[in-house]
Amino acid sequence: MKTSHALLLIGAALGWAGHAVAQQPAPDAKAIHQQALDAAEAAYDTAKAGCDALAGIPHDICMADARAARVRIEEEAGAAYRNTLAAYTQARMRIAAAYYERDKTRCGAAVGNDREVCLSLAKATLVATQADARADRKAIEARLDAQDAKIDAEYRVALQKCDAYAGDVKEGCVSTARTAYGK
Repeated sequence: MKTSHALLLIGAALGWAGHAVAQQPAPDAKAIHQQALDAAEAAYDTAKAGCDALAGIPHDICMADARAARVRIEEEAGAAYRNTLAAYTQARMRIAAAYYERDKTRCGAAVGNDREVCLSLAKATLVATQADARADRKAIEARLDAQDAKIDAEYRVALQKCDAYAGDVKEGCVSTARTAYGK
């Protein structure tokens, strides 16, 4: 997997960490998602047509590149449409698997020990990328849990401050605290 692709995925996952709670897609989100899928299919068809001019191993490599590019676009579009941390993690895992299949095809051109080294490197890249995706998900979940714990603690402090008041003033203070902390 290219380093820039890995960094892009990590950045995307971290950027969407604030939106990890499942949200309803916007009304036009489905149309945008479908456009992305159509664009992925069109790009695949174009790449496939370019691959038809080749033969043998270069053809296989070209087709593997086209499939990996299509999977990448489709998975990123699907993750953006679902807009959940689980969807982004799953997309990263599937993209890594697609790149692994591409790398295995590229290794088909090598022979002997070079092929074994190439396959081992491809497998190591897959394992590392998937481990990074799982680790990023756990880190984001931990950050979100910590943020929730901080908000709960601040809410309890605000309620405790309200205990100094009585009657309508206390009711107003509690109401303000609930509104401020979303309780």
